[in-house]
Amino acid sequence: MLKEFKDFIAKGNVMDMAVGIIIGAAFTAIVNSLVKDLINPVISLFMGGIDFGSMFVNLTEEEYTTLAAAQEAGAATFNYGMFINAVIQFLIIAFVVFMLVKGVNSVKKKEEAAPSAPPADIALLTEIRDSLKK
Repeated sequence: MLKEFKDFIAKGNVMDMAVGIIIGAAFTAIVNSLVKDLINPVISLFMGGIDFGSMFVNLTEEEYTTLAAAQEAGAATFNYGMFINAVIQFLIIAFVVFMLVKGVNSVKKKEEAAPSAPPADIALLTEIRDSLKK
């Protein structure tokens, strides 16, 4: 059983998947920063200073001026601004993945379309055959 597990882990697909997960986790931090620090401020500028992250609906009787104050008090809130941020992050990640897949497929198509030179042994055999015909 241990040998089977070791064989499974050593397969290329599993290792590729592990690398992809690690890179994906690191990429998530970059996208989070991109959305929070670059995109949301620009959107906020065009929408009159609205910060999506602070948009919420208070579900309690108390009054809270900020989401942070409501969360600190333990109040139930409907954080639709956080959801908007998550949607923006998803769209960015989906677009980047789309572009990566499109790039990889483009490279694969070029490799498939390019005429490949025959292996050296086939080329040598072809040369010998052509010499014998003369």
